[in-house]
Amino acid sequence: MNHKNRTRKMILSALLGAIIVLLNFTPVGYIQLPVIKATIIHVPVIIGSLLLGPKIGAGLGLVFGFTSLYNNTFAPTALSFVFSPAIPVPGTDRGSWTALIIAFLPRILVGVFPYYAYWLLHRFLKEKGRMLSFGLSGLVGSMTNTVLVMHLIYFLFRDAYSKAGGIPVDAVYQAILAIIFANGIPEAVLAAVITAAVCSALLRFEESKYGSRTG
Repeated sequence: MNHKNRTRKMILSALLGAIIVLLNFTPVGYIQLPVIKATIIHVPVIIGSLLLGPKIGAGLGLVFGFTSLYNNTFAPTALSFVFSPAIPVPGTDRGSWTALIIAFLPRILVGVFPYYAYWLLHRFLKEKGRMLSFGLSGLVGSMTNTVLVMHLIYFLFRDAYSKAGGIPVDAVYQAILAIIFANGIPEAVLAAVITAAVCSALLRFEESKYGSRTG
């Protein structure tokens, strides 16, 4: 990696990391819904994965995970116990360390999966389909977050989720699916649009100025 490309990666990484932290402290970063918080903070992670590669993307995902931990610890909601071990699990007087798995693992993978999705899509769609490849990769990244978070909640906190939501245990998975479809799909579409627009614009600029490529 030459000095120019290394500097470019450092600057863009710092910028995307700063955007993630900034979004955490704005109303649009985490949007409170009746049960869970919707988010667009994953979008800079996806963009970082596509433009800077999966290692930096995973690092940005780690930052995303820390914002989730912070937000749910200091601005808790009914479901914050699944993201922060500092929040007691319903029916107990203490939190669970497994909340850290949900807070961090899906968010780190948000910075990894889009890169490989784009690599695969670009092989078939080529340069003419680059914007579509970016958009579909953004969709993959967003759904990675939603699907993994909600399924980890189901497998790790099913009974506690039942108590927190006031629903029968055997209805928890239907509630999980409802959130995935009602919240996750609109989030994913929005992420796809933003990712396609931002990545295409940044890549065109870099190619015209530096001849840079993704990754």
